Amino acid sequence: MLMTNLRVPDPHPSEWPFTLPPVAHLVDGVELTAPVTFLVGENGSGKSTIVEAVADVCRINSEGGKAGTKYSSRGPATTLLGEVLDVELTSLGLRLIHGPRLKRRGFFLRAETLFNLGNNVSGLYGYWEEDLAEQSHGEGFFTVLERMVTGPGLYLMDEPEAALSFTSSLRLLSLMNRVRGEGGQIICATHSPILASLPGAQILELDDHGIHTTEWDKLQLVDHWRRYLAKPELYLRHALDQGDG
Repeated sequence: MLMTNLRVPDPHPSEWPFTLPPVAHLVDGVELTAPVTFLVGENGSGKSTIVEAVADVCRINSEGGKAGTKYSSRGPATTLLGEVLDVELTSLGLRLIHGPRLKRRGFFLRAETLFNLGNNVSGLYGYWEEDLAEQSHGEGFFTVLERMVTGPGLYLMDEPEAALSFTSSLRLLSLMNRVRGEGGQIICATHSPILASLPGAQILELDDHGIHTTEWDKLQLVDHWRRYLAKPELYLRHALDQGDG
């Protein structure tokens, strides 16, 4: 383990993102107990916000990229939560995340910004040789994952399943399992019941009550998918009625 706790030391003003219950929950601290942690919750629950803040604290560009490297960006250099978030690192984590720049081991894969990043770094030393523009979305993801997410290090992911088929999601699950066996730590925001099913992973569910540890088969996400696949008409009737309105 490289990182063991996330915490906001003091209460903060009533402004976003501190008004989000999961972010407010960080005042009490959240313990990370496994090499792979999944953050699961509805859109807007704060999953990406927390992962971005961890990236900031660990000197990884919050728009995605490699530890110790700055890329051109139109956004702010630091997120509001990243300015105040406190992370507890192990001695190995300190060496790999806050050590000399060229020896830092970390990468943040963001589905929505990956190909913009690829335009800047494809072919450069320390990255991948392939041109992502010449690959399918899913192939490009794995070009990056297999080059950048390997061995000891901190790997952050924001909805990596966005470009992946069912089979490719299982392939990513296998990669995550391999990386944790190599001494890596992964924190992943996801809507995927496939990824969240990784045996031995920690699952943190984010909702209106804050953040709580749960099990895969108790996730609301899993329950909805189960019910939908069994009787899609129950969900479709409501969804299509809303569309007609």
